[in-house]
Amino acid sequence: MADIKKNNALQKPMTPSPELAAVVGPGQLSRGEVVSKIWDYIKKNNLQNPQNKREIVADAKLKPVFGGRDRVSMFEMNKHLAQHLK
Repeated sequence: MADIKKNNALQKPMTPSPELAAVVGPGQLSRGEVVSKIWDYIKKNNLQNPQNKREIVADAKLKPVFGGRDRVSMFEMNKHLAQHLK
């Protein structure tokens, strides 16, 4: 039963902030879809630090999503994403 609740949180449609929508696109997305689209964007734009793949280097579009920071770890990234979803 607990699995179903956990799954629903990831599947629940959420609205991205304007800053996040600039990266993942407008419209409602589940948290899982947002994370997937963010990773697609990071890989497409080669934004992982080559020396430390767990570190994301923010470009102009990601910087506002990451609270103005130049770099965040992949663990911090999820915390920043959560602040941009309602």
